[in-house]
Amino acid sequence: MPKSKRDKKISLTKTSKKGLKTKQNLIEELRKCVDIYQNLFIFSVANMRNNKLKDIRTAWKHSRFFFGKNKVMTVALGKGQTDEYKDNLHKVSKYLRGEVGALFTNKTKDDVQEYFSHFKEMDYARAGNRAHMVVTLDEGPLEQFTHSMEPQLRQLGLPTALKKGVVTLLKDFEVCKEGDILTPEQARILKLLGIEMAEFKVQIKCMWNSEAGEFENFADEEAIDEDEDEEDAE
Repeated sequence: MPKSKRDKKISLTKTSKKGLKTKQNLIEELRKCVDIYQNLFIFSVANMRNNKLKDIRTAWKHSRFFFGKNKVMTVALGKGQTDEYKDNLHKVSKYLRGEVGALFTNKTKDDVQEYFSHFKEMDYARAGNRAHMVVTLDEGPLEQFTHSMEPQLRQLGLPTALKKGVVTLLKDFEVCKEGDILTPEQARILKLLGIEMAEFKVQIKCMWNSEAGEFENFADEEAIDEDEDEEDAE
């Protein structure tokens, strides 16, 4: 049987090194920003939403944002005193864990804290978010839904039926309790009901000033230590 032309062995030594090049470029960009901007802030994001982060980027066009790639950013700034790019930058790397980003800016500490302390927006919760309140539906007509949505509501677990063309709840139904970790079905029901439970907000965790090489912490040290313990356990 003739050998297929598609059956070819590819040596790993010939594979593309685009991934490594991308990381090297990011490291260079980060270090360039360290040289250009006066202040570096590390921030965490609660209930991440790309569209809202995009709004922040638009409002802060005068600055540079880096989000994700924590390990690469750590290499760029330095893991310890022996390999840090500039004095005290290794202290910043300690905060590059979880959903965090880096903000390089010439704005002052007060400007940054003032802006982000007020930038809070509600959005629909997703599966895995925690419910902030009890939501219950009373038995009877659900007139906000069209008759064509009744099968979808039943699939989500609601005890519904069509009565004279109106979606009707056959008995009282508890969508969620306060403190529940929401399932995909619960999150979908809350969205259909127009109930927003997720608050998108940004918390400034620490800053580093290039002129003095000074580091300042705004976060809870115990919380940082707990994060490190969790990562070590993994």
